[in-house]
Amino acid sequence: MTVRFNAAEIFEIAEQIERNGAKFYRKAATMFSDPDICKLFVRLAEWEAEHEKTFAEMRNRILASNVAPTSFRPEETLPDPKVMAGLAVFGIRAEPREELNGRENRVDILRRAVEKEKDSIVFYDGLKDFLSDATDREQVDRIIAEEMQHVRTLGESLKQME
Repeated sequence: MTVRFNAAEIFEIAEQIERNGAKFYRKAATMFSDPDICKLFVRLAEWEAEHEKTFAEMRNRILASNVAPTSFRPEETLPDPKVMAGLAVFGIRAEPREELNGRENRVDILRRAVEKEKDSIVFYDGLKDFLSDATDREQVDRIIAEEMQHVRTLGESLKQME
């Protein structure tokens, strides 16, 4: 049986993923004394927080409309969005302390961040398949474009350090 989500549920999952990403980057920022690398991670955390706000606004717009969100879910209850977010990207380990132990070097963390951003692009692209509204899909495309910019920014930083 295929489980399908409505747009509001997709955005709730996305919000949790972005919260997890911001937490990861804030933790990474505290691990270095180099002000440039700290600023990079703080900026990435801010971007993730902005994405969370964007997804929340999209979800609230859907919920505030007089039309109930189109639901594709079967009669059974869907997993909690935090659990779903935990299956993807930044959510594999919800607490950055479990993933960052302080022994990583800058290159290790940047490589990990690049992979997480790439994974988020794949995840969000797949989530679009669950959305029936073209406007919602366009909004997710916008987030994907921003995640691609994160990959470029991290990649440039990584090249400078290698």
